[in-house]
Amino acid sequence: MIELKHVSRNFNNTVAVDDLNFKLSSGETLGIIGQNGAGKSTTFRMIMGFIEPSKGQILVDGKLVNEKIRNSFGFMPEERGLYQNETIINQMTYFGELHGMNHLDLRMNLRKWMKKLDVVSDFNDKIKDLSKGNAQKVQLIAVLMFEPKLIILDEPFSGLDPVNAELLNNAILELKRKG
Repeated sequence: MIELKHVSRNFNNTVAVDDLNFKLSSGETLGIIGQNGAGKSTTFRMIMGFIEPSKGQILVDGKLVNEKIRNSFGFMPEERGLYQNETIINQMTYFGELHGMNHLDLRMNLRKWMKKLDVVSDFNDKIKDLSKGNAQKVQLIAVLMFEPKLIILDEPFSGLDPVNAELLNNAILELKRKG
C-alpha cells in the first residue's frame, strides 16, 4: 500500500531523515520510535505531502502521493488541532464535510467512536471544556470517523492515563484487524 524509497529530507545543512526505506501493506502497523528531533514527525509530514522529500519517493499503491490520495489519509499530529471554542459536533461536522461525509453517517460514526473510546461528553460540549484525555480522544475521532485508508498518529499516547491509553490501543488493534 505505502512505500518509502530512499527518502531523505534536509533542512539547510541539517539532515532530518536519511535514506529511509520501508513498505507497509493494508492491515499492517508500523511504529516509528526515536529521540526528539530524530525525524519522526518530518517523516509523517512527508507521507502526508505537507513537505517534500529532498530525495526519494513516497508511493501509495504504486503512485506518487497527490491531493486525492492524501485526502484518503487520517493524520493526528503531535500538536493537536481542534478549535477550542467549537462544540464537538461542529468540529466533527467540519472535518466530516472536508471528507465528503453526509450528516447522518457523520453523527452515527461520531456516536459510535465516542462510545467506543468512552468519551464522557455531549455533542454540544465545547472542546475547551473537555478534559485533556477526552479532547485527545475527540481529536482521534476526527481522524477515524471517515474510515481513512491510512492512519498516521504522531505521539498518540502522549498525556493519556493508562485506562485511556488502553482504550486507544484497543481501537487501533480493531482497525488493524479490519485492514
